[in-house]
Amino acid sequence: MSRSIHRLPLAALIAGCLAVASTSGIAATFPQTPPAPTEAPRLNVPTPSSQTLANGLRVVSVRRAGLPLVTAQLLIRRGGEMDPAGKAGLASLTANLLTKGAAGRTAPEIAAAAEALGGTLDASAGWDESGVGITVTTPRVAEALALLADVVRRPAFAEAEVARARTQALGDLQLMLSRPTALASLVSSRAVFGEGAYGHSRSGTPASLGRMTRDDVVALHRTLYRPDNAILVLAGDVTPEQAVALAKASFGDWQAPTASLPRAPAAKGDSSLPELLVIDQPGAGQAGVVAAHAAPARSAEGFYVGTVADAVLGGSYSARLNEEIRIKRGLSYGASSSFDPRRDGGLWLASAQTKNPSATQVVALMQGEFDRLGSEPVGADELAARKATLVGSYGRSLETTAGLAGQVGELAVYGVDLADIGRYIERVQAVTPTQIQQYAQAHLGASGRHVVVVGDAGQFGAELLKAHPQGRQLPAKALDLDEASLGPAPSPGAR
Repeated sequence: MSRSIHRLPLAALIAGCLAVASTSGIAATFPQTPPAPTEAPRLNVPTPSSQTLANGLRVVSVRRAGLPLVTAQLLIRRGGEMDPAGKAGLASLTANLLTKGAAGRTAPEIAAAAEALGGTLDASAGWDESGVGITVTTPRVAEALALLADVVRRPAFAEAEVARARTQALGDLQLMLSRPTALASLVSSRAVFGEGAYGHSRSGTPASLGRMTRDDVVALHRTLYRPDNAILVLAGDVTPEQAVALAKASFGDWQAPTASLPRAPAAKGDSSLPELLVIDQPGAGQAGVVAAHAAPARSAEGFYVGTVADAVLGGSYSARLNEEIRIKRGLSYGASSSFDPRRDGGLWLASAQTKNPSATQVVALMQGEFDRLGSEPVGADELAARKATLVGSYGRSLETTAGLAGQVGELAVYGVDLADIGRYIERVQAVTPTQIQQYAQAHLGASGRHVVVVGDAGQFGAELLKAHPQGRQLPAKALDLDEASLGPAPSPGAR
């Protein structure tokens, strides 16, 4: 025992000496300077193919050979903007119900059928589009499209499923409305778009969800889900010829109705809301701060300039909003921005959640960063870093067939040249500081900006309204989200 104890230090000493000698040898040969950077890899994405069937269904395919996977998406070129008056959330509810029973199969049976193909059916509705998609191996594509055709063309919309989906949507909505930043974002859309189609809650309201019936769902589906309003996107191990043959097999006999497709309502309407709104949510632990602007349409010429401007403002951890609000001052766990261009305009949104007493300071910082984009050019190093973030993110989005289908589908829905799928990097890299400054002056100035702060207004309301005398304070419990004014008009002199 004693000899073993004495041997251990000696063994350790020998091992240590060998390690030092080995390390010294490595250090002597280890390069003292980093290798020179190589040329950046070039993005090589085949230009998607587009063909139209006799019934009006557009078939868009992009081939990625080498991996036997295909993502199929059936997209409808209308979404939440088509919600009827008083029925906010109907498009979303309708899309969610597609997979909850169709062609004689129940929701569990449809889920099991998708699982047997090695995939999962996902259905949803956004602004300007609704759809359902699935990813499967190449040999199962025909079966997957047959299943896709069933849920899109022959949904059951059973009363029990409608009631269940409505209840679930209401629960999700109530949770969202309890979160200050989420409520502030919702109210900011009303402020920007007013009575327009983009102004209402795409998720619905407590009142609108309560009013919806199965007949409403059936009527919206009958109106919008038709081949001449649809795009089938196939991305992966599939040729254009195979894509058309597969589309004809599952959707070729889908007949377009004789009635014309209704036009989408105007996205933006009159707004009576002031430039600043304080929404009082007594007892809220934090305040949600949002600043919003209307954005140009997705097809507008300045899309790439807007994309880079958003990256500079708040599109990543190192962007300006997070740098000023979180990193330098510790006023929030995160501050960011989003650029959401749509068919008929869009939305710029900056947001942060902070302590109630610091809400006024965060509002000032947020507005200052919007203004700085238009008042001074972005530095070369900062711009290069933000572009690198965009390029890396875009490359990652194309790594999967689902990501590739998503990018191609967006171009198709908004009528953008499909060849842009391979031009993104060069268009981003071409954006200049002058273009960003001019874009900000045109679209992100103080005029047209709406700021919404939701929280315990007793801790910041008076201070904020003093700084913004034209602002108004409203109680959260009294908000009528179905009205562009958010409720009854204020009495004279009321704030």
